[in-house]
Amino acid sequence: MTQWPAQRMAAPNPADYNSRQQEIHDAIASGPRGGVRGPLAIWLNRPELAAMAQELGRYCRYDTVLDPKFSELAILVTGRVFSSEYEWQIHKGHALKAGVPAEVIESIRTNQRPTFGDPALEVVYDFSFAAHVTRQVDDALYERAVTTLGEQAVVDLVGLLGYYTLISLTINIFQIPPMGEDPVKELSDE
Repeated sequence: MTQWPAQRMAAPNPADYNSRQQEIHDAIASGPRGGVRGPLAIWLNRPELAAMAQELGRYCRYDTVLDPKFSELAILVTGRVFSSEYEWQIHKGHALKAGVPAEVIESIRTNQRPTFGDPALEVVYDFSFAAHVTRQVDDALYERAVTTLGEQAVVDLVGLLGYYTLISLTINIFQIPPMGEDPVKELSDE
């Protein structure tokens, strides 16, 4: 069993929430996320950050022009680049349900470049990976993304990558462990 470092900061105790924390908690819990955990719970230590970040997250996750399989692929790339196991664990199932092929997910999990049959998935992967690793996309990749996805989708993709960078940094800096008894085994067995 993998030993994870101790979480550096706890989420506020719901019994001790102030009115703003309770308001934000209830807004998050009653939305499509269905609960407040992980980085969202940590952000409740700073209620205004939690409020603004969860609004951006709601947009990036549920309201962009990106097909859900593209969003989930970009989230997995972000989670893997940042070695954010909690994020990986949460989104692997979402990616499968959205239509990202299992072999693509497995390649990303093992830090290999996937083989793609779908040029749109490939450009999302290439764009996401380049954005995180080189902090830039070259002209050819940018043009390929705009041609394949459209300008609005490229804007939404950049926003999504930024939001999930915030999520991944929160997970990593506050050492939020994956859920479950043996997260690494669960990640590889799903």
